[in-house]
Amino acid sequence: MDYSEIEEKMEKAIESLEQRLSEVRAGRANPAILNKVRINYYGTPTPINQVAGISVPEARLIVIQPWDVSILKEIEKAIIASDIGINPNNDGKVIRLAFPELNEERRKELVKEVKKYAEESKVSVRAARRDGIDEFKTKQKNSEITEDELRAAENEIQKLTDKKVEEIDNILEAKEKEIMSV
Repeated sequence: MDYSEIEEKMEKAIESLEQRLSEVRAGRANPAILNKVRINYYGTPTPINQVAGISVPEARLIVIQPWDVSILKEIEKAIIASDIGINPNNDGKVIRLAFPELNEERRKELVKEVKKYAEESKVSVRAARRDGIDEFKTKQKNSEITEDELRAAENEIQKLTDKKVEEIDNILEAKEKEIMSV
C-alpha cells in the first residue's frame, strides 16, 4: 500500500506552519517577517528581498539597503502599510527596523496566534487522513482491496497522522519557548 501521497499532504501542512511561524516576530529581528511585504517596483509587486540587501546586524535590528536608492520611499511605504507593526527609520541610504522589547501581554497574544496556526495545520493533517481513508474505503467498496487491507491501511494512516500531529506539537512548543523567553 502506498501512503506517500497522504504523507506528502501532511508534510505540506507542516511546511506551511513552519513558514507562517517564521514570520511571527518573537522580539528578535528575523528577516522572514518581510516575506509578505511587496513594493511597487516599476509597476510590479516585488518582494523587498529582490530589490534590497537585508541584514541583521544586531538581535533587534534589521537593516534594509536597496540597490537603487530611489526606491527607498517605496520600501518605507510598503513596510508602513504592512501589518508587521514596526515603524521604519529612513536615513536616506538605508531603512532600519528596530524591534522593541516584547511585553508580557504581547507575548501571550503571539502565543495564541501561534497556537491557532498549529491548530490549522493539525486540521489540514486530519483532512489528509480523512481523504486517505476515504480513498481506501472506495477501493474496498470496488473490491480492489479486502476488508483486512482496509483496516491495515486505516491503522497505518492513523499512525502517520499521530506522528505528524506530534511533530506539529513539538514545533509549537519550540516556538512558544522562543516567544516567552526572548
